[in-house]
Amino acid sequence: MNSATNIAARLPELARERPDQIAIRCPGKPGPGGMARYDVTLDYRTLDARSHAMAAGLAAYGIGRGVRAVVMVRPSPEFFLLMFALFRNGAVPVLVDPGIDRRALRQCLDEAQPQAFIGIGLAHVARKVLRWCPSATTLVTVGRRWGWGGTTLARLEAAGARAPQPMADTDGEDVAAILFTSGSTGVPKGVVYRHRHFVGQVDLLRAAFGMEPGGVDLPTFPPFALFDPALGLTSVIPDMDPTRPAKADPRKLHDAIARFGVTQLFGSPALMRVLADHGQPLPTVRRVTSAGAPVPPDVVARIRRLLPPDAQFWTPYGATECLPVAVIEGRELESTRAATETGAGTCVGAVVAPNEVRIIAIDDAPLAEWSQARVLPAGSVGEITVAGPTATDSYFNRPQATAAAKIVESLPAGGTRVVHRMGDVGYFDAQGRLWFCGRKTQRVETAQGPLYTEQVEPVFNALQDIARTALVGVGAAGRQRPVLCYELQPGVADSPALREQLRVEAAAHAHTARIEVFLPHPGFPVDIRHNAKIGREKLAIWAATRMEQHA
Repeated sequence: MNSATNIAARLPELARERPDQIAIRCPGKPGPGGMARYDVTLDYRTLDARSHAMAAGLAAYGIGRGVRAVVMVRPSPEFFLLMFALFRNGAVPVLVDPGIDRRALRQCLDEAQPQAFIGIGLAHVARKVLRWCPSATTLVTVGRRWGWGGTTLARLEAAGARAPQPMADTDGEDVAAILFTSGSTGVPKGVVYRHRHFVGQVDLLRAAFGMEPGGVDLPTFPPFALFDPALGLTSVIPDMDPTRPAKADPRKLHDAIARFGVTQLFGSPALMRVLADHGQPLPTVRRVTSAGAPVPPDVVARIRRLLPPDAQFWTPYGATECLPVAVIEGRELESTRAATETGAGTCVGAVVAPNEVRIIAIDDAPLAEWSQARVLPAGSVGEITVAGPTATDSYFNRPQATAAAKIVESLPAGGTRVVHRMGDVGYFDAQGRLWFCGRKTQRVETAQGPLYTEQVEPVFNALQDIARTALVGVGAAGRQRPVLCYELQPGVADSPALREQLRVEAAAHAHTARIEVFLPHPGFPVDIRHNAKIGREKLAIWAATRMEQHA
């Protein structure tokens, strides 16, 4: 099988085509004024050579094709070298967000059943103390190793430099990685990525955004930086905690952007708000991409004002299980703002070819075969499904979750394909654009019919004193009472007048008129990965308790 079915196959080509181009810049130690020195770099020649040596050392140590290896390494040269070395070997890196709940983290690691554990010293200490990964008997430490056995990545790289080996002849069906979801609506699930999924993602990203080799990217979500070498870009790893994008220092981001002429950046809506609030222009940036949750319309407008007139602000729609599904540019998104703020939902744009997106009737039960699904016409809100080159097939060791999210479709020409249920609700408009209305599990089922979060919350988010809102349901499905939780803008105090303003706004729209309970909240729970997805399940419990206390 052609090695092009391995995402690492592009690296040797780029090492030949542009050996001296910087592939990755890392912050390094603080410099003057607390700004990172960015004195740690890898050019494409070095990235290829060192990852090649590392791959050989890992393989000789038993971490080769098909071996699942947990990777707990901070964003650093070692992280990127290691990931490409594992891909090159056909090994299966397992990535879990380290900041998730401790019990959920242990469940994820146990489900992955790794044979190897590769991590920094702190991760190994946690593994020993918390008894993570008893199945992992092959241990590798990144940095200094103490008394937990195994070897170090540096030793393996040195040994591999003396005994290079060819890239694994991976098939497109071979498992390439297990990437855990953010767990914003439950325990994270391990998404099984095959090599064809990664290759398909690179092709779709290149086509959707017109990415050309030679650009300079600031990826504020480190795993996304893994796509940059496959696209011939330079990655500037920002000086920030990637698990806390809402707390990023905008001065440090702007320092990196200015020093290295960053032409594109990726960030969650929370990070976009940080840059928008800071208000400093982004004169070198030609492309901004934000994903993880809907970007508030006011943030879109403010970021666009900071960019050059010809720059683009893209908000792709997708998920860990399938990305990108659809895309919309900021100018078009702004043109739909009025509709969003009156209850239409959030427009996520045109479907990225060759994906096929269809809306089916909402059903909380598994659908084993596509013939069980009922496709809805344009304008009808239903469940969003997608089939395409990046639609993944399963979750690792989670058969019930796989059954709930995957549908097998028989094709007219023979054979089958997997259709992924996004877990979101939405609809197509008359122009063929996809609109997102919220998570299926977070819809509120009242006696008068369902309410969808993304058709309700933007109505109230547009009010001057409101920072953001969250719709939750209290009670049994079918008889739920809709409750609107709200956060206030900094410096704004809650008052009877503000609550009356919320009631008046609710009464002004047919679909929100049934909302009668409004509860102020000091700070919504959000996901660890993007700091943008609201934990409405936790809020619903909180709201029910508050209502009982004041009954």
